[in-house]
Amino acid sequence: MVSFSSDTLDQLRNDLKSNCSRLPDGFLDFMKNLMYQSELQNKFSKPMVWIGIYIAIASLFCILPMLADLLHGLKHKKLWFPCKYFTLNAASLTAIAVAMKLPLDLNNSMPCTVDQAAKVGSMAFMCTMMANLLPSLATMESKELLINIIALAVQVITLVVNVCIQMKTGVVSNNHDAEYYGILSSNSWIIAFIYVSMLLMLLMIHTCSALLILKSKQILESKYKACHERALKDLEFQQPTVEMLKQHVSNHWIMAGTGNPQFVTVCFATTSASGVICVSSTVLHVIIMLFTRPYMKYHGSDYKWSALAILITQFTGSLLGTVAPLSRCFASLSFKVSIKRIWSHIRVFKVESYCTQELSDWKQSSIPFKFSSRGCMIVIQDLKVLILNLCVGFRKMVVVACKMTALIPIFFVIGILCCFHCWKWLKVRFDASYKVSVKTRAQTQHNRDLSQYVLQLQDDMELAERTLTSISKSVTCLIQSAEKQQPNNLRKLLEESSGFEGVGKYDLHQVREEKYVDCWSLPIVTLTTIAVALPNIQKNMFDRLIRSVREGLTYVIHVEDTLNASEEYVTSQKAARALWLEVDVYHKWLGNKLRNPAHQVNTTKEIVQWFSDTAKNMITGVESKNKKGSDDSSVYISVSANSMYRITQTILVSHHTNIDQVSQEELFVQLSSMISHILAACLTNLPRVIAMKCHTSVIEKREESVHVAAQLLGETMQIINRLQNRELPNLNPDELPFIDKWRGCFLHNFP
Repeated sequence: MVSFSSDTLDQLRNDLKSNCSRLPDGFLDFMKNLMYQSELQNKFSKPMVWIGIYIAIASLFCILPMLADLLHGLKHKKLWFPCKYFTLNAASLTAIAVAMKLPLDLNNSMPCTVDQAAKVGSMAFMCTMMANLLPSLATMESKELLINIIALAVQVITLVVNVCIQMKTGVVSNNHDAEYYGILSSNSWIIAFIYVSMLLMLLMIHTCSALLILKSKQILESKYKACHERALKDLEFQQPTVEMLKQHVSNHWIMAGTGNPQFVTVCFATTSASGVICVSSTVLHVIIMLFTRPYMKYHGSDYKWSALAILITQFTGSLLGTVAPLSRCFASLSFKVSIKRIWSHIRVFKVESYCTQELSDWKQSSIPFKFSSRGCMIVIQDLKVLILNLCVGFRKMVVVACKMTALIPIFFVIGILCCFHCWKWLKVRFDASYKVSVKTRAQTQHNRDLSQYVLQLQDDMELAERTLTSISKSVTCLIQSAEKQQPNNLRKLLEESSGFEGVGKYDLHQVREEKYVDCWSLPIVTLTTIAVALPNIQKNMFDRLIRSVREGLTYVIHVEDTLNASEEYVTSQKAARALWLEVDVYHKWLGNKLRNPAHQVNTTKEIVQWFSDTAKNMITGVESKNKKGSDDSSVYISVSANSMYRITQTILVSHHTNIDQVSQEELFVQLSSMISHILAACLTNLPRVIAMKCHTSVIEKREESVHVAAQLLGETMQIINRLQNRELPNLNPDELPFIDKWRGCFLHNFP
């Protein structure tokens, strides 16, 4: 369809009016129809500028997560840049599909250099994104991995087919005058062909990597179980010291770090090959931009100036996105032990057994479909074996090609390592001291102790000592950083009292109702509520208690989620957390304002009695309501009111007729003491919680879980040391996580 600009159409109209008598019959109608069609085309193409802006924004949404992964890797000194934000999922695939609108566009003409550069530049941007997405495949389960690989394959194949069609029809290369439109307009089909080849190679790499990941996870899981059992033998669950916990966390940190599927994926030859392809595509993109620069003011497509916005945005994304794949390419080689062993680990013409083990297992598996004819089953089985044999051969070919591609950066790595070893030799020879050598020997011995917890796919592989040192230092730095975040208010509250007797004082058996199972956090919040409601308490004491309980509940929740996660405790835990939100933020208890719960209620007895009566009325109201059907709010009120009624009745019963003589300051001190004892009893379980958080059955979440354990250990180190000096009650280790067991042990002291 021929399209004219508005000025051209106006000029044509004027010429037709002045010369209509000289034109042949029918020509005037033809020109009017042509102008009408051109006006429609101009009208239809007006939204294309906004579509171009939409493409640029979608590209930006792809760039930002890649940049976030880059910053995350630099912050945590993981120069293999794990995929945390930019991962292969439905959202990222949707954004990528929008960003690839230009090369998918079959109809719109792209005559100028900027237009052609934007179209082929989108394919370079796609190569960069695929290289960045590769490690994220390791974070998926088998079913999710299969779905996402299929979705990516459909998208890439569609893109390749559309570009090939445009190469045939001439949309990619319009062969315009190079002096005006630039040399790129007449040669863009060659560049497009190169990018199509790169995309297909990256797709094959992703497919092979997906199958490698499935088998590597099985190998790593079996080795992790053996190392985990070895680490458990070194830890005594009765009373592990802080040093033992540090060692336990370090052991699991090494297992989680080296057994991280993304870390292992970086060591694949496919990752190195994808990095080389990504760098090549970006270099070609830079060359394209150099040729495009003199012609950036020209644009002839319907996208107009938005084509330039797309070009600049995606070029920026290609440059930023190349850093991670390039770094992974070098990191995969630097993880090896030495220069001598780099070549042996590359082994160009040798394909490791785990690379094809998954397909070999499929060959030996039975067909999931049943056929009545035995001949059909034989034919299907033979066909399956034939296809899988072809797949095995194809995969071997891809792996060998990737290993050959990985030889390109190896020369740079060897040069860098040679310089490093020369510098190290000179430093040791001319600047070495006894202290440095002792430190080096100590670090080497420490690495030997940790090396038994390194997980590798092959037994003959060995992690470089500098990599092991880096991983070991990272957990040490994390624990030291967490030590600076000690909960000082909680620590001071625990130091104000000794022992655990308060666990048996807060709720006496004479008034106890077994309707709900008690948890650690519920009595802490209830006791704090009563303390907050005392109006004559100084504000600084009130604020300090609130801060202490706020810090303490953070660790109580860790204990409950780890050791009291059964269904019977969940109801009380949810009620306690909702109640604490109300008390801490709004200074209310079940909708009633604290500090002055009712008018003319000022004495200690009146305040405690008001809480008791109000709680009893709420329990009665909830029970009558439950006859018609209960809901979450009624359960929350019932649990909170039951806890308040039991505790206030205990206070009234324990003081008998002397409650009137107890001042608010005295009651506040008693409540604070009970809160301190309950917190102390609960936090004696922290060593067990830390040890349990080091281990999780989900391989993808293992590193995050150990990170939480290390952070928890650093923050509570002083608390653990102080609580270990207190004498524990006569309870079995399996009974220590439950407040009811503690309470029952102390009840005989408070008849």
